[in-house]
Amino acid sequence: MKKILLIFLLSAFVVNVKAQNPSLKSTTLGKKISSQCVACHGDNGISVIEEAPNLAGQKDLYIWNQLRDYKSGKRQNEIMTIIAKNLTDDEMKDVAAYYGQFKITVVPPK
Repeated sequence: MKKILLIFLLSAFVVNVKAQNPSLKSTTLGKKISSQCVACHGDNGISVIEEAPNLAGQKDLYIWNQLRDYKSGKRQNEIMTIIAKNLTDDEMKDVAAYYGQFKITVVPPK
């Protein structure tokens, strides 16, 4: 009985982790949705304005959490709150997966 309960609990944990992992979403859909992000965060997540952070190189889970925080009001920014409120959870995961795929190389100054 304990073995069955343990297997059930482990299965539930794996399903929950997969459901919350934004990297399992579509980067293709994320690119389409991210068209509203380009004005501040750039074509490939490299910011074009000083006030906006680069999204390229950020982990997808981090981006997803930030979007959820803007949507819930836990994090405040006039523009980001409006944008996040209009995104579904799946759309936030797609955007996070899209920007999370980019890798940046930091070159130390000489």
